[in-house]
Amino acid sequence: MSALPSSNFLRAYTESALRKYFPELLRRKMAAVQVAGSLPCGQPRETPREPPPEQDDGFCRLSARLRALRPDDSSSSRAEIHLLFDQLISENYGEGSGVAPQDVSALLVQACQLVPLNQNHLVSKVSQLIHHLLNRLQVVVDEQNLDFLLTYTTSAIQQCSSWTHVDILQALAALVYCNGSKCQKYLPDLLGKSGLLMKFSDLSRSDPEVRRAAVQCMVNLCLSVPGQPYLEESYQNVCFQAFLTILQSPKSSNMDDVTFCMLLQNALKGIQSLLNGGKMKLTQTEQLGALLAVLKKTMFHGLPGLNIEMPAVLYPTPLPQYDGRSPVKPHQPEPSAARPSVTKKKKHKVKPKKAQEGEKEGEEDESSGEMETTPGIRSGRVSMCQENTWCSSSRAMQSVPVDGSRAAAREQVSPFSPSSWKRLSNSESDYSDAEGGVQGKMRLYQAKVRQGALACFLSTIKSIEKKVLYGYWSAFVPDTPELGSPQSVSLMTLTLKDPSPKTRACALQVLSAILEGSKQFLSVAEDTNDHRRAFTPFSVTIASSIRELHRCLLLALVAESSSQTLTQIIKCLANLVSNSPYNRLKLSLLTKVWNHIKPYIRHKDVNVRVSSLTLLGAIVSTHAPLPEVQLLLQQPCSSGLGSSHSATPYLSTPDWWKKVPAGLSLEEASSSSPKGSSEPCWLIRLCISTVVLPKEDSCSGSDAGSATGSTYEPPPMRLEALQVLAHLARGYFSMAQLYLMELGEVICKCVGETNSSIQLHGVKLLEELGMGLIQQHKPDSSTAPEQRVPVLLVVMFWTAMLNGPLPRALQSSEHPTLQASACDALSSILPEAFSSLPSDKQILCITMLLGLNDSKNHLVKAATSRALGVYVLFPCLRQDVIFVADTANAILMSLQDKSLNVRAKAAWSLGNLTDTLIVNIDTPDPSFQEEFSGLLLLKMLQSAIQASKDKDKVKSNAVRALGNLLHFLQPSHIERPRFAEIVEESIQTLISTVVNEATMKVRWNACYAMGNVFKNTSLPLGTAPWASQAYKALTSVVTSCKNFKVRIRSAAALAIPGKREQYGSLEQYTQIWNALVTALQKSEDTTDFLEFKYCASLRTHICQALIHLLSLASALDLPCIKNTLELNGGMIQSYILQFLKSGTEGDDPGAGHTPHERNQMVRMALQHIRGVQTPAGDTARRAIVGFLEDILTVYCDSLGAQVALLGSSNQ
Repeated sequence: MSALPSSNFLRAYTESALRKYFPELLRRKMAAVQVAGSLPCGQPRETPREPPPEQDDGFCRLSARLRALRPDDSSSSRAEIHLLFDQLISENYGEGSGVAPQDVSALLVQACQLVPLNQNHLVSKVSQLIHHLLNRLQVVVDEQNLDFLLTYTTSAIQQCSSWTHVDILQALAALVYCNGSKCQKYLPDLLGKSGLLMKFSDLSRSDPEVRRAAVQCMVNLCLSVPGQPYLEESYQNVCFQAFLTILQSPKSSNMDDVTFCMLLQNALKGIQSLLNGGKMKLTQTEQLGALLAVLKKTMFHGLPGLNIEMPAVLYPTPLPQYDGRSPVKPHQPEPSAARPSVTKKKKHKVKPKKAQEGEKEGEEDESSGEMETTPGIRSGRVSMCQENTWCSSSRAMQSVPVDGSRAAAREQVSPFSPSSWKRLSNSESDYSDAEGGVQGKMRLYQAKVRQGALACFLSTIKSIEKKVLYGYWSAFVPDTPELGSPQSVSLMTLTLKDPSPKTRACALQVLSAILEGSKQFLSVAEDTNDHRRAFTPFSVTIASSIRELHRCLLLALVAESSSQTLTQIIKCLANLVSNSPYNRLKLSLLTKVWNHIKPYIRHKDVNVRVSSLTLLGAIVSTHAPLPEVQLLLQQPCSSGLGSSHSATPYLSTPDWWKKVPAGLSLEEASSSSPKGSSEPCWLIRLCISTVVLPKEDSCSGSDAGSATGSTYEPPPMRLEALQVLAHLARGYFSMAQLYLMELGEVICKCVGETNSSIQLHGVKLLEELGMGLIQQHKPDSSTAPEQRVPVLLVVMFWTAMLNGPLPRALQSSEHPTLQASACDALSSILPEAFSSLPSDKQILCITMLLGLNDSKNHLVKAATSRALGVYVLFPCLRQDVIFVADTANAILMSLQDKSLNVRAKAAWSLGNLTDTLIVNIDTPDPSFQEEFSGLLLLKMLQSAIQASKDKDKVKSNAVRALGNLLHFLQPSHIERPRFAEIVEESIQTLISTVVNEATMKVRWNACYAMGNVFKNTSLPLGTAPWASQAYKALTSVVTSCKNFKVRIRSAAALAIPGKREQYGSLEQYTQIWNALVTALQKSEDTTDFLEFKYCASLRTHICQALIHLLSLASALDLPCIKNTLELNGGMIQSYILQFLKSGTEGDDPGAGHTPHERNQMVRMALQHIRGVQTPAGDTARRAIVGFLEDILTVYCDSLGAQVALLGSSNQ
């Protein structure tokens, strides 16, 4: 009887060894046992059973047997437990097995209760069971059972033999997966100074598998779960330092290459989790530099033909640094990407991978596979794999269609897409020489390390500020090598030379993240032809780096064969183009990109085609308009588009042009169109055909994303084409205007479709065209009148739009974004064209906008408020009292909205409406002022006061409206008692806004508004109590405000009153005069370098104000002026002479006077002072007259000297 337990024990021990070292053999063995129905210990055979109707029957049966067992230390009981554990492990758990997570947790608790810690073999087996079930069934243990299981595993690892530690640590890793927040009380024992994980992950550990398993536990602890607390900062730092130490340490002698690669992967994933989930901030330079150093080294791990040496820390520097490379072995020559070979292709072995169990190690899903070439035989990577498939290793032995839907779907996956459950077994028996060999296995693991480093680098980029990142620009971005020097090792090295297409795509994604938002950093770049400098300026270094990026990316574009990687290259180029300062660089960069990308517009992969259009859109939108791009747009239609002659077909005559105004035929419209270049713009033609014409057969094969049976290009293609058209309308309107009517047809077709995204982009294109027409017809437009689109043609265009589906878009309440965009488009009508529209169309526009102002959607309401603010400025509408009143009521209602955006737009429109009131003051017909409701005016003042207490976005326009309303008030209004109180409150609001520490834009508008108040001569400016407060506020700002623009506006406001009595008493006049003199003295006192450019403009406005005060001075004012001149006469004289000679030197348009006008201002002041009647013996007038005469004498002498000098030079 004693032999039977021994044999069972040996059987269990043997199966344990099989499970650990030969899992495939064990699975086959257990399957045979189950089919035969044999049981140990001589028990009767069961009849062969049919497959269970429910997939969880096996689990339920085995768990029931397990629950029936009781703790027993006999050998037979141990053998039965061994066998039961093996059966649970070998059970086939398919997807949707129906096993409840709580049942799994309860089973594991029961299993642990059956296994005492002194039974090493059973502890090892139950650890394998925990690891297998949690991973295979994707179960996260609940908190109650987790507490017991963690206590059990931590105790087991302390008490059991060292050979069990790997299995126990793997079980621990599975338990803590996504449970980090529930393990808080165990963290001191796990991650403390003498914690288990810290001890087992130490470099001194002799067993590399134990070390790797401990690191995996730390990685799983660092995983974040939304809505749950993360690790404390102290434990984050402990884990980060542990991961960093692993990455910095070389491979130990007792560790094989595969284990080392897996260890590096785990460390990289741990840091990535800390950065992503823990939002860890790398604030210390040493910490960030150390991480970037190991990332740069690790991202080249195992790259054929390359072995770089890195320091422990990278430091920010504008120059290339630390590019030490070990010599390359002769038998592994570095592949050249400059001359890709397209004809020579080699067949490479591909490793099919069996469907394997996953383990919860957080590794990427490698089921997509990669075909990798042997080191040293790649030439430009063109022979890597077919153009439109990822060369999946699991299907590499089959003939997969190039354009199959599976391949297309696989290419949609981002190279950094994480997989929660690892599909790779840790068993090395899955790789045999027959399945790819050791070298192929190593290349796969090394590529995964490089991908992990790049993924971690991407997370690092997102966790630090861009200005910090750009300090390390030269370490990761290539620079043009010096003559005879090797190319620097950078992200482009991976893009050009890595044999794995997935790694290349990852490198490109990282480079795109670096380039995104780099416009300000790259704006310093500038090419120079001066080669005689003793040093290379930073601007030239950046320009060189930009050129090298263009060169390398275009090389990669030509050499690439993977469609997914090709898409990443083109997206990276688009990011580069969007941020590069081509206006400061030499020509031809954009031309090279343009010529390289044109063939890819007809690529059979839809993602490549879409990204190609994105790149073209970036080219036509960067620093537009560029002369180089203007020439590229005028290239012949077929240039660079291959043999496809139907790439840019023309549209047929649209039916809706039959609805043009009766007075103009299409022939007349064509003859009246602007005379532009006879060369059509091929890009506009291409985009039009992409949007409205059926797709070609050559491009239909891989459009997996398009709707079944659709005759058009896929929606992403059409949307991108519409965006390119919008960019062209914005930056190159002279090109787009040649296709105005045709683009109108495109817009009508798009807005009439059912796809809301197509509709939205069609309306956006309409808005861009409308804004282009408005800009072209502005008085200061640089476009010659004969080159502008005739107003009659613009009327035709908008009539067609209003006859088309645009009104339906305005009424589509189920699509509020479309409604809002349609309102924006409606506000882009050329004012001159609006007045020529049929009256029913004008009424339609106004009625729609006033009606939509009642919308409950804040986007629609904001767009409507803005559009009404545009319409109220139209010359044909601003004298219509009824329309202005209706608009005012609508705007006042929007000012009460809960949405800040709506209130901000309404305040802007209120400012525009009050501008219209001011314009109507100057009209000869006083009927508008008489008919405009005083009650409505009172409501507008009250609303503006209330809005002035709102956020700064609302306040800045509210104070502008207040100033205009106070300027508009008529004597009949001011005399009413109800208005007196509101006028006082309005002015007090302006005064407090001028003085308070609001944003500079708000204070500037408040000073501007105060100047408008001073223009109303009906207000008691000289006698009212608020007048002295207003002057005091302005004088305080003009002398002490940090912002010079606000000072300029306050000085301009002080120069507005036209009569001496409006400045009030002698004391008040003296205060204003002295404040202006003080402001002139302090006109250069600033610590902000950006304010210096406004110094001259400030002095100009102050001089104008002083001269204006002199021209109004009374006899009583002269002594105080004389006293000031005695103290500061020299300073004032020098600045007034500058004012006479040079005028304004700034961007402020309010001080633009001609030299003659400035001279006349001083002469009028002199004439006024001479005419002032003063008592006998008064010396003040004589002193001031002498002062002004001296100024004019010096000015005339200098002017005469300039004339004489000019005459002599002409002679």
